Amino acid sequence: MRTTINTDMQSETTRTKTLLRELLAAETAVWTALQQGDIAADRAALHPQFLGVYPSGFAGRDDHTEQLEQGPTVAEFSIADARVLPLGPETALLAYRGTYTRPGQTEGEVKGAAMYVSSIWQRQDGGWINIFSQDTEALPKGATNPLP
Repeated sequence: MRTTINTDMQSETTRTKTLLRELLAAETAVWTALQQGDIAADRAALHPQFLGVYPSGFAGRDDHTEQLEQGPTVAEFSIADARVLPLGPETALLAYRGTYTRPGQTEGEVKGAAMYVSSIWQRQDGGWINIFSQDTEALPKGATNPLP
């Protein structure tokens, strides 16, 4: 019986790693669309009922894509400390720390910003589509966390 449990745990670990890889690829596609100013790619990655929760408020899919009408909104980005939480057979949450710079930042300006992102993805038509995302600004290094 112990062998069955180990096999089950290995299978679950493999499924989780595969899910994490798939969602990281999907999330990277959204960041790449922002980096390239690609409205069509950004729109294709977002569910029609997409809800974004940002420091500036709520945003739908159209709000998210309209930000690209003036061109790219991200110059460089990175994703770190990613983790995945399966929510159901066709839905999962991806959480990570994202860092980025904006186009046109001059030397002397803040080189980048960081935030924690939670995105809910839903499997549709053999791929993943983003249905929800919340961005939380990361505290500067060394800042005291106001939460317990």
